[in-house]
This record gives sequence, structure tokens and C-alpha cells, in this order.
Amino acid sequence: MKKLLTELGQYVRSELMSYAGRGAARQVHGDSPGGDAQFDVDAVAERAVLDYLRANAEVPLAVYTEDGALVELAADPRYVLVVDPIDGTRPTSAGLEMGMVSIAAAPLKSASPTLADVTAAYLLEIKSGAWIYGDRDDLASGGYPRPLPHLSRNTDLAKMFWSLEFNGHPMHLMNAAYAHLVDQSANTGGVFVFNSASFSISRVITGQLDAYVDIGNRILRDHPHTEADFRRVGRGSILHLFPYDIAAAVYIAKRSGVTITDAYGDDLGTTGLFDLSPLNQQSCIAAATPQLHEKLLDAIRWDAPGTATAGRMA
Repeated sequence: MKKLLTELGQYVRSELMSYAGRGAARQVHGDSPGGDAQFDVDAVAERAVLDYLRANAEVPLAVYTEDGALVELAADPRYVLVVDPIDGTRPTSAGLEMGMVSIAAAPLKSASPTLADVTAAYLLEIKSGAWIYGDRDDLASGGYPRPLPHLSRNTDLAKMFWSLEFNGHPMHLMNAAYAHLVDQSANTGGVFVFNSASFSISRVITGQLDAYVDIGNRILRDHPHTEADFRRVGRGSILHLFPYDIAAAVYIAKRSGVTITDAYGDDLGTTGLFDLSPLNQQSCIAAATPQLHEKLLDAIRWDAPGTATAGRMA
């Protein structure tokens, strides 16, 4: 499985690097099944995944991608690969460093596998080529200046280097929830927006960040009346963490000792790998130390000031 995931990721990267070298313009060509805008680089990467697997898969596989949904490449597939061919489409389109190929593998024992079923995962930085691989017996990396994991020991919110998410998240709701944390840490720590969950979570593994926060789905669940706001900024869709966004990163983060949960502090393992509905989309809080994770859960303002309090969505 390591060979398959590694070579698939490298092939997708090579196709993207070749495309970028031709100076192609970034263009939006439609929406993914979940409603996220799909750029020209997404089409290149999606095609590369299927081309490589159809030519090289040595075990009966199915593949689930951001744009292609579930494709069975053989009768009675034994495994499914959950692939986000580019997690970080916008930075990748801009030629920045934050785009990653994300691949998770799980035995296909049922029609509804979950994140807890993942047994191997691979993250590959598109621009640099640095990578992290994990399975039950192995945790390996390449292209980084030191062996991984290399977790921060920070427990201080004011000194926190962290990233957060705004794509599909109404700014006024996010501001109400953690503007005070941004104010507290922006000068004595660092606050970043990368538009890639995989990149953000992997920066906790490398020690470059102390934490990553994406709380949109909890805000929606706790305050269902905010749905119109979320759909407004999502151009009609709810755009929170889809399973393919985090399947590989969460697995590798847990193997690396990162404290990573949803925004309620609950395990992410029950997340269905194929379900894109808002109630299966996720929130996430990842921290290098359990103490910092607990402090974040306590410090974020979940009551959404300025909105009426409502019960959690069923």
C-alpha cells in the first residue's frame, strides 16, 4: 500500500508541475459534488488519479475523489482510496506552497466505511515534494529538515502559532467566535489562513504550527438559523470539512501524537468517508499539546454573540 500511495501521489504532482510549467491560467470550470468551486488544476489532478490507478493498481480498488465520487476500478474491490487530488486548490493555482495531495486507504468491508477504517495515508506537498506517510506499522517522512513528528510544546494561547479557515465561513460568525484569540496571539504568536486543512494539520506535525482550527460546522449545528449565512458565502452550498479533506491528515496526525478532534472535542472516527451532507461534514481542532487543545475548546465563544441561541442540529 505504501508503494501505491506514494507513486500515485508523485504522479499527480508531476502532472500538476507540468501543467503549471505551461503557464496555464487559473479558471473555474464548475463545482464539485459538494458545491466547492473547481479550478482548471482540479481537472488535471482528478484525471491524473484515474489515469494512474487504471494503469497501475495491483489490487482490486475503488477510488473516491473530490470531483469524481466513487469509482470502482475492479469488480468486488478490496480497498478504497479516498483522494483529495489537491487540498489547497487556491494556493496551488496561485503557485504558493500550501497545496497538498491527500490519499487515505481503507478496507472496503461495507458500503459505508468511516474515517476510523483508514489503515494507511499519504500527504505530499505539491510545490516542495515533501511527504508524510503513515500506516499501522510505519510513520515516515521525506523532504523536511528534521525527522517527523516534531511537535511544539506550547500551551499558551498568547504565544500560539495557529491557522484557521474562512472559505465558506461567514466572517462575522468567525469574528464573533475567536476574534479575541486572534487579537491575543497575532503579535506574540502568529495567525495564518492557508485554505488547506491537510497543509494546516501537517504543519502541527512538523512543529511549525501549534494548532489548527475550523469551527464552522459546530457553529452551524449549535445555531441552525445561521444556515442561510453559510449558504450565502458557499454560493448555495454548505462548505465545511468534507471527508476527503481530512481523511489522510487526521490519520497521520493521530499516529504522530497530535490531539485532534471535532470542535466538540469528540473523536472524528465516525465520519463517513463518502457522505458529503452537512451533518457528516466536520469541524476540527488540532493541537500539538492536549493542554492547548483544551484551552482552545474553552476559549472559543460558542454562543455566537449577536445571534439567537439555538439547539444543536440532530
